[in-house]
Amino acid sequence: MTATPEARVPWDRWDAPAEDWMLSGECPIGTERTLLLELAARILFPTVLVFSLYLLLVGHYGPGGGFSGGLVAGLAFVLRHIAGGRSEGPEIGARVKVRPPVLVGLGLGIAVVTALVPAAFGAPVLSSAKFAFDVPLLGHIEIVTSLALDVGVYLLIVGVVLDLLRSLGSGIERDAREAAAANAGEAA
Repeated sequence: MTATPEARVPWDRWDAPAEDWMLSGECPIGTERTLLLELAARILFPTVLVFSLYLLLVGHYGPGGGFSGGLVAGLAFVLRHIAGGRSEGPEIGARVKVRPPVLVGLGLGIAVVTALVPAAFGAPVLSSAKFAFDVPLLGHIEIVTSLALDVGVYLLIVGVVLDLLRSLGSGIERDAREAAAANAGEAA
């Protein structure tokens, strides 16, 4: 029993998205994409971002804080970029358009202001205070003012990672396009 050409399995398309909702966007360099990596990135991206926020919030009571939370969030963006995100323009592998210099500036501004505010009240620079209050559904909550410094560092680190992705990723994509054009010129 021989298979007709119509009955053959198209092995080059077996893992390609079959539905529009499975498409993740335009591939900037026109290479083949792996559905498994994109699916894993779609599942892991929000999970890793939530974990980075967890690290940010528990940094005063255990390992974590703004720096480690920012690095973990940066790794989520790196994963999304590897899975087929764009590095041209302000979009870096996510649906939200982010300008990395704005994140860097905002994070640095928050960190500096948070560090200097205690000096305005006669306390040493970078000193912190703890506020405790009761929230009806959440119960007793304690917030340390240095959390604002951690948020600034978090935004700064995420901005730096996104800027590195944008700079390095655009260079890699440019080199890939030039190599493809050179290969096409040799084939012609």
